[in-house]
Amino acid sequence: MAFASRFLSNARKAAKEKPGVFTLYVVLCLIVAAIFVRSIFEARYEHALLCLLVFILFWIPSMLERRLTVEIPSVLESIILCFIFAAEILGEIDSFYIKIPFWDTMLHTTWGFLAAGIGFELVDILNRSHASRLQLAPIYMAITAFCFSMTAGAVWELFEYAMDVFVGFDMQKDTVVAAFSSVTLDPTNSNIAIHVPDIVSTQITLASGEIVTIPNGYLDIGLHDSMADLFVNLLGAVTFSIIGFAYVKNRNRGKGKGFAAHFIPKLRNSIK
Repeated sequence: MAFASRFLSNARKAAKEKPGVFTLYVVLCLIVAAIFVRSIFEARYEHALLCLLVFILFWIPSMLERRLTVEIPSVLESIILCFIFAAEILGEIDSFYIKIPFWDTMLHTTWGFLAAGIGFELVDILNRSHASRLQLAPIYMAITAFCFSMTAGAVWELFEYAMDVFVGFDMQKDTVVAAFSSVTLDPTNSNIAIHVPDIVSTQITLASGEIVTIPNGYLDIGLHDSMADLFVNLLGAVTFSIIGFAYVKNRNRGKGKGFAAHFIPKLRNSIK
């Protein structure tokens, strides 16, 4: 009863403070709940477990607000909820990663932007804390935000690689490549890259004698996907770092909140 009472109290408070975010949260939860039930009936238990994970991820922003006494802007929280839904439900369960070629790229760009915002605010909180001796200039805050975002992106790529190698997943999606250069093919062992152009197809012979044919080139195992993800993560990180830099400069000059304020969490006791 105590848990239910706290849950209803928090729900009423969220509906009053952020009606738009609360409505989005309820709608997405209802959709995920329907997919969860469908997955059970279809015996797709991995999808059901993924739905449970999504519920936990949906709950994390509001939990962090209460535990860390921070205020997550409504725009940022709405983007986070949509990002989780797009990545796990649409991307994994509804196979948007396969059906829509740019889906993964769009999400990694968004993540680069959001992660830079998180890193930026971590430094901003320290800067504005009376107990902290750390005072970084806006340019170093931007650099820290960029590094935080790129580190988060790189760690995720390491996680994808580990899942592919040790669990047998294919999180690093493969790419068919029609040409490459390699020093392995240099007969003189002189570290000269030998170019192999215009690959029409490749064949893989299994131990059983079965032959797997790959048309239009050879199958790159994850490298191109990972590098593309890091590049677009970089674009998102650079974009927010520039916006965040301008935001702090203008804030220090008393020129208002600015566009970046919609994406940067704040300590509740620092909100004016």
